[in-house]
Amino acid sequence: MTASLTLGNHAVNPPVILAPMAGITNVAFRRLCREQGGGVYVCEMITTRALVERIPKTLKMIAFADDETFRSLQLYGVDPDVTAAAVRMIGSEGLADHIDLNFGCPVPKVTRRGGGSALPWRRRLFGRIVSQAASAAAEFGIPLTIKMRKGIDDDHLTYVEAGLTAQDAGVAAVALHARTAEQRYSGNADWDAIATLKQALDVPVLGNGDIWEGSDALRMVAHTGVDGVVVGRGCLGRPWLFADLQAAFTQGASYQPVLPKLGEVAAIMSRHAALLVDALEDERHGCADFRKHVAWYLKGFPVGGELRRALAMIASLAELDDLLGKLDADEPFPAESLGQPRGRINAPGKVSLPHGWLDSRDDESVPHGAEMENSGG
Repeated sequence: MTASLTLGNHAVNPPVILAPMAGITNVAFRRLCREQGGGVYVCEMITTRALVERIPKTLKMIAFADDETFRSLQLYGVDPDVTAAAVRMIGSEGLADHIDLNFGCPVPKVTRRGGGSALPWRRRLFGRIVSQAASAAAEFGIPLTIKMRKGIDDDHLTYVEAGLTAQDAGVAAVALHARTAEQRYSGNADWDAIATLKQALDVPVLGNGDIWEGSDALRMVAHTGVDGVVVGRGCLGRPWLFADLQAAFTQGASYQPVLPKLGEVAAIMSRHAALLVDALEDERHGCADFRKHVAWYLKGFPVGGELRRALAMIASLAELDDLLGKLDADEPFPAESLGQPRGRINAPGKVSLPHGWLDSRDDESVPHGAEMENSGG
């Protein structure tokens, strides 16, 4: 089965979307991934109030490269009026070509105030946010999508109802991370839930969860019938995953992944750091930002602890390249790490919610203090 995805008038080929990740999907990382293959590459999550109030940090985060021809931006908001105002600002000032609304964040500081994956439980408030945002986006011909989770926990599932509400509001597509907020990033994603949502909706459905290899994307499409896939943690330290995804969707069953040797990984690490320095216009800051990626890039490779520690403390591009030169360039990619989770892996936990949040599904009041001042999650 081959997936096909269109957002507005834009054909997404291959039907792959990079999920926004705080501190990760900046302009440098997006360029690195775009150099590997096609798709939609979403910037870090932006809070609606911070955007409307023109907080300098937020305005800097929505900068796109000149060659990003389909600029994708994810908004986090809890107030229908503020969210609509943010969408109109994006449209009137030409800040992006696609807007996604975040209803999937499971972070306690977000859910305890009624935001992220907690919000769809308040179905009337959710409906107002999506409806007003979709109407505002339509004024400028911008496709609006939403990303959500299955629900708060297995006893409070919302994904089908929320998907139908979003469809009625006029969204271009619905993405489902097939875990509950309670699961966080633990366990296995429930691909059956993605299939259920696909059967329930007429608009395109995108599947998210446990796509670690190009073959996983093909399996998800075959299992669920989704129109496209959303990739998050799977590309951490592996931007070439997007080349694999392109090959997988192009070649189908004959697809075979190309696994880089350590020397090729080192070259990508050097490129990534240089892009960060260029984007941040400061070598020390760019190198410091790169440090968190080192462990992901070297996952599974037999690299000594002393060299790993040194790489995770670099302060200049010259120092990085000197250390990378000490790696065994011919070391093959560790096949045993294929298909393994990357990034955050945490235990499930009771979801923090505002007092009385579960008592009324029809309460439309905007949760107090849920709009974070700063963007990026």
